[in-house]
Amino acid sequence: MSELFDDDPRDTPPPAEPPRRSRALLVTAVVLIIAFFGLTSFAGLYTDRLWYKSGGYSEVFSVLFWTKTGLFLVFGAVMALVVGANMYLAYRLRPLFRPNSPEQTGLDRYREAVTPIRTWLLVGASLVIGVFAGTSAIGEWRNYLLWRNGVPFGQKDAFFDKDIGFYVFDLPWFHYLVDYVLAVTVVALLAAALVHYLYGGIRLQTSRDRLSGAAQAQLSVLLGVFVLAKAGDYWLDRFDLVNQGGSLISGMTYTDDHAVLPAKNILMGIAVICAVLFFLNVWRRTWMLPSIGLALLALSAVLLGLIWPGIVQQFQVKPSEADKEEYYIGKNIEATRAAYDFKDVTPEQYQSDTTSSPSELDSLAASTSSTPLVDPQQVRQTFEQLQQARAYYSVAQVLDVDRYQISGVDRALVLGVRELDQSGIDAGDRNWSNLHTVYTHGNGVIAAYANQRPENNVQEATSIRWAEGQPTQDEPAQNALGDYESRVYFGEQSPDYSVVGKASSKDTDVELDLSTAETAGEDAADGYTTYDGNGGVPIGGIFNQLMYAVKFGEPNFLLSGRVNENSQVLYNRNPRDRVEKVAPWLSIDSDPYPAVVDGRIQWILDGYTTTDRYPSAERESFKTMTNDSLQTDTNGLRTLPTDEINYMRNAVKATVDAYTGDVVLYAWDESDPILQAWRSAFPGTVKDRSEIPPDLLDHLRYPEDLFKVQRYQYARYHVTDASDFYQGNNRWQVPFDPNSKIANRLQPPYRLFVNQPTASGAAKSTFSLTSVFTPYKKGNLSAFVSVDSDASDPETYGRIRVLELPDQRTPGPGLIANEFSSNSDVRAKLQPFNLGDAPPIFGNLLTLPVENGLVYVEPVYAVRAGSTSSFPTLQYVLVSYGGEVGIGKTLGEALRDVLGVTGEVTTPPDTGGDGTGNGNGNGNGNGDGNGQPTGTVQEQIRDALAKADAAFARANTALDDGDLGTYQDEIAKAQKLVNKAFALADQAKGD
Repeated sequence: MSELFDDDPRDTPPPAEPPRRSRALLVTAVVLIIAFFGLTSFAGLYTDRLWYKSGGYSEVFSVLFWTKTGLFLVFGAVMALVVGANMYLAYRLRPLFRPNSPEQTGLDRYREAVTPIRTWLLVGASLVIGVFAGTSAIGEWRNYLLWRNGVPFGQKDAFFDKDIGFYVFDLPWFHYLVDYVLAVTVVALLAAALVHYLYGGIRLQTSRDRLSGAAQAQLSVLLGVFVLAKAGDYWLDRFDLVNQGGSLISGMTYTDDHAVLPAKNILMGIAVICAVLFFLNVWRRTWMLPSIGLALLALSAVLLGLIWPGIVQQFQVKPSEADKEEYYIGKNIEATRAAYDFKDVTPEQYQSDTTSSPSELDSLAASTSSTPLVDPQQVRQTFEQLQQARAYYSVAQVLDVDRYQISGVDRALVLGVRELDQSGIDAGDRNWSNLHTVYTHGNGVIAAYANQRPENNVQEATSIRWAEGQPTQDEPAQNALGDYESRVYFGEQSPDYSVVGKASSKDTDVELDLSTAETAGEDAADGYTTYDGNGGVPIGGIFNQLMYAVKFGEPNFLLSGRVNENSQVLYNRNPRDRVEKVAPWLSIDSDPYPAVVDGRIQWILDGYTTTDRYPSAERESFKTMTNDSLQTDTNGLRTLPTDEINYMRNAVKATVDAYTGDVVLYAWDESDPILQAWRSAFPGTVKDRSEIPPDLLDHLRYPEDLFKVQRYQYARYHVTDASDFYQGNNRWQVPFDPNSKIANRLQPPYRLFVNQPTASGAAKSTFSLTSVFTPYKKGNLSAFVSVDSDASDPETYGRIRVLELPDQRTPGPGLIANEFSSNSDVRAKLQPFNLGDAPPIFGNLLTLPVENGLVYVEPVYAVRAGSTSSFPTLQYVLVSYGGEVGIGKTLGEALRDVLGVTGEVTTPPDTGGDGTGNGNGNGNGNGDGNGQPTGTVQEQIRDALAKADAAFARANTALDDGDLGTYQDEIAKAQKLVNKAFALADQAKGD
């Protein structure tokens, strides 16, 4: 009955149709997923190729593609073959007879399940592991290309006598190869052991013969290879000692040299012996000696690698650390100064003495006459409110400072590119067509002179003229840029992509354009244009449209009528992103800046070659060294695994055309070995320095990020004596910005015209990047540092000058800011703003060195609260000089206040004299100086300053007329008069 019951067809389950349907659905889902990811990957690769080709950099794509593909295939194949071969050998060498045991009985069901599909499992597992290994190898393309194309540095390290190129180019690649061998042997060992265990070659639940002879031989070989690779790793680790970080310095120390290095050598020898023992175990078939060797290696690694160095450090080094580490500190100082390129910088002694004679104050007037009161950070809102015709245009958060020759004179201009800001578009208008085919580009550059606002009705010709504390429209600085292509399709705020181009010339233009509207009048309707450049990728064909629809996840590439056979897609539009894509081996400065060159808006970018492998040089986080109050990009370097570096060069100057997007790379530091290696890896992508056009050369400047890194390191490494360095009694630091809204942000460097001495002894006004140092964790001033930024003068460009104050009694920026805020006169004049709806905003605090003196200048702005159309207006100028604080509506008023000059200054008749002579008694001629001064000292000071104002007025008039000779003569007269005023003020203080 039971048999019949069991065989009853009614009790027989129906055919498993649902499971088959489920399997079909599962297979379909897997296929679709694979197809989706495959199509996405292919679209990304295909569109990348089109982008590089359209920009003229197909060679870059080819080198990257084939290098990555080759690394993937070679290292993936080796991993797959080694692992697969060891799994196959383990199966072929399995025991023919297995003793009966509960362990083997339990494994029978797994063997029965695996055996029918063992080939597929072997191939599948090998391929998966190979894919992981190949994917990991792709990330090593930089190290591979540097190793393949490395050149000698021509310098050797102090400890191993190897060329620095070995550490920069060879060592990272050697490390990867050794690590790869270790990884291959570990994976192969685990795979072989698993197969041996499954098929009885390894028996864990027996008291004897736990390993078959074949299993023992195979595992011995793999273990021998692993330990031998570990010996190679110890050998390479020896060279890493010159790069490792430490609490005192980066690089080799006494403990490293006398304990860690010998330990590495001993461990390397033990590892070699241990590997030989494993290889011999193939024939000896005993694990005793290899096990003893492996245990000895592990014990030695603990004793020699950890405990012994600790003993040496504690009992040999610490009791006399200064003496023990002196040699190593000296090598660290030498390497650091060379790696950061300031090895020849020597501080000049500088006395801050404000009671000097008039002849020693010549540079005071020159310095203050070009003081940039227009703060690039604070004036941004002013630019937007007064120069932006539409809400959907904007300028950068921090504007840029550049110099232009105007009437034969170098003038510093604050520049902002009027870019498209799609966040200003009404929410109801943000559809795909508007965002990607109508609102496509910005328009024009806004410019203003960077120096002081007008004084005594002598108005500075600027595009934003300061009148009654508020900026008004004016054009001279704007016109100084000349005629240029104003449409900006590539910029820092450009949309992620735009589709441009129309099907035929008869079709209507659809791209909004501000320039055509401005031509018709301020109240005119918006104009339209069509992009006719070649900066995009043609997408007219249906296949290309499909690829970009997949890339951007947007079906309108296939459906929209705005996409036609003549369409181009513009993307990768940020200048920094474009350069990084064309030169992925470069680290790009965080501050691209615009310049009008030969009728085009060009974004100028500085490219750096960096490494963390320069032997014995100090390593530090790039973010830490550049993290000042103006820094907007805090992501650090994008071309290194970490942002720690110990070598940096401004290797490349790059330009990006704001209209066409064309990227051009020029070699700048052609002697840099890293640049030479990359030029060899990517031939033809970087032009020679001699090919830089002269008009572009005039706008190249010393890069900010490099200067920030150099000043950060120089703060400590200006000390060249190892004993003094260890004591740290003369350590400096870059001061924090006293006006930063974010705590512990460094004070940014500022671009100024600084009077620098020349070989003839005369002072020359040089466009410079400047900063200051304070003693470590103190507020006084240690030094003033500047670097000549005029790239058109190759003899002085990049020269770093440091003016050191030996007494360090001069207050630094933080103390000066406190003096300004606590001064009774300043508080009284700023009180209405503090109580009202226009709180004061303190601008950039500038330090200006003059002969035997320092002048601090800080503009004070105010913004009316509660209004979306408000913008900063310059209200006061603060000056600190000789321990005194002055405040005024203008720089001239502030200078008079700091000198203690009271009363109104009346501008004398414009007689054209310099006012320095007293021979005729009226002070207006060019007398011989034999007459006696008249009036009180205060009256004489007021008279001198009034005549200086008149001279400045005549100078500005001459500059506008293009009369450079008269301009220079009048400026010289004005400087003499200001010097006379300061001399009289010093005399009054002495009396």
